[in-house]
Amino acid sequence: MRLRASIAAAALIGGAIAAYLTYVHYSHTVPICVSGGCETVQKSKYAELDGVPVALLGLIAYVALIATTVIRGIVPVFASVLIAFVGVAFSGYLLWAQLGPIGAICQWCVGNDVVIAIVAILCVVRMLTEPTPAE
Repeated sequence: MRLRASIAAAALIGGAIAAYLTYVHYSHTVPICVSGGCETVQKSKYAELDGVPVALLGLIAYVALIATTVIRGIVPVFASVLIAFVGVAFSGYLLWAQLGPIGAICQWCVGNDVVIAIVAILCVVRMLTEPTPAE
């Protein structure tokens, strides 16, 4: 139970970051940023995927992670690992974009990278340690 609560708490933090960046996108405001690169990153072509803000996709993923954490069983456990690994891979791609083509770093994005990595590790630990009901 403690592990699932940790996953949910970390996903809640990631969801808060994603919600803030989604708000920034739709309100056309400048993100609060001390690194100086957040606005550049948020206005880049990498901030959207087929017209959908990547922050909104992240928010949806975090909500799904919280949902899979609440449910017991093998399917939600594997689903959480899959969602988290896709999130880590996509975050890696976006970090590459920041370091390369964009040439700017967004502190919110890096914070999300850290959170999704923690969530992925916790989801794997859950998969390896949580007993599943006998079928």
